[in-house]
Amino acid sequence: MQPKTAHPFQLVKFLSWSSLLLILSSSLVLSVFMANYAREIVLKKNHEFALLLAENLNHQIYQRFTLPTILGFGRIELKQKAQYDRLEQVVRSTIHSFHVLDVRIYDNEGIVSYATDKKLLGQKGVADRSVFKAITSGAYSFHLQKRISNWEAMFTFKLEPESVVLRTVYPLRAERTLGLRDEPIMGILEFTQDISSDYENIVHFQWLIILVSFVSSWILFLLLFMIIRRADRMLAERVREKERLEKELHQNEKLASMGRMVASIAHEIRNPLGIIRSSSELLFKKAKKENSPHTRLLEAIFQESRRLSQTVNDFLDYARPKQPRMEDVDLVQVIDEALAFLHTEIRRKNVHVEKIVPGQVMVKGDKDLLYRAFYNLLGNGLEAVEDEGWMKVILHEKGPEVEILDSGPGFEPGMVDRYLEPFYTTKDSGTGLGLAIANNILLSHGARLILENHEQGGARVRVKFEG
Repeated sequence: MQPKTAHPFQLVKFLSWSSLLLILSSSLVLSVFMANYAREIVLKKNHEFALLLAENLNHQIYQRFTLPTILGFGRIELKQKAQYDRLEQVVRSTIHSFHVLDVRIYDNEGIVSYATDKKLLGQKGVADRSVFKAITSGAYSFHLQKRISNWEAMFTFKLEPESVVLRTVYPLRAERTLGLRDEPIMGILEFTQDISSDYENIVHFQWLIILVSFVSSWILFLLLFMIIRRADRMLAERVREKERLEKELHQNEKLASMGRMVASIAHEIRNPLGIIRSSSELLFKKAKKENSPHTRLLEAIFQESRRLSQTVNDFLDYARPKQPRMEDVDLVQVIDEALAFLHTEIRRKNVHVEKIVPGQVMVKGDKDLLYRAFYNLLGNGLEAVEDEGWMKVILHEKGPEVEILDSGPGFEPGMVDRYLEPFYTTKDSGTGLGLAIANNILLSHGARLILENHEQGGARVRVKFEG
């Protein structure tokens, strides 16, 4: 059993799959990074928008509430219903259509002076560190409040309202219209905005990045894999072709040396064998005419010498193939002559021969050599067919191509290639040179001999000429 040859692209295929995993993992990391970056940008834009809204609230409250209230009442007291309602109107009109959920204003002691939720008015414990930090430092701040984690949001394509809320703490300052040198803090503004829709868009964008990365990675991998597969097939074909050529070269070298030896032996045998054949033929005819008791013995000597003479001729024909004379030859006529010569054997075995041939099929070649090749092919088929069997000969003008089918046992599976080797035969008698000689003749004519079995189990021999 031959060891398996190492596959030339095995390492490349391994690297391609490793590259796919690397590309997919890097694409996933890159998509997460890009999505996080996009989330940071969106949050930054929301911070900027919240800051603008806070500045606008500061301006509107100061211009439309603080100044008119000081000028009209002398001081600000939100416990008075008129002042509170005026502030309520200013705040409501300013935050309208900005997805603001809640607004609170703390005094400098952290007590709720104004709230859209009136239950919080006057309460002190609701202010957190960011409010007192704004009171002491005058710095604004943003705080993101989420009811859902980032990973949960990734797999929730429709976020519920108020899932993600942005809380802004901003110090309310007096503007310089009163001639003050500084802008004192009048209170601390706190409001929350529902940014769930923006966050949902981020999640969708993140999935879009992931899908695009995965699809592009798979497309790149498939293109790479297709290129590798194509290169693999081409290399495999070249390897098979190289092995075939090496096998043919080795076979030709072996046959050349064997042919030289056989040719020299056959040449030495041919002349004395010819004398034995002709002498036995004369003695056989004479004994037959005289009705001699040695007639059967002489007939056996004559038949065996004739068979040996044919065998020697086969050896010489194979060892020293004749160069064909290229002229126009009608394949229909060649096959008709071969079948006519085999007519006696066909009648003896009662074989039904069917011919499907056109009027003429012309090729360039040597008529005598082609006759020898087709005679061998038809004779082999006839020997394989049992009594009352059938043979079919089909000629195709396209190619042209000749098909010979029979009802015999067919070729042994797995051994078809060996039938063209010289001296290989499955018959009890014979040299195994018939198909080899026919193959050599057809190769010298630029034709290919193909051996196979047809659907009904018998042999099918195809001869394909180059057009």
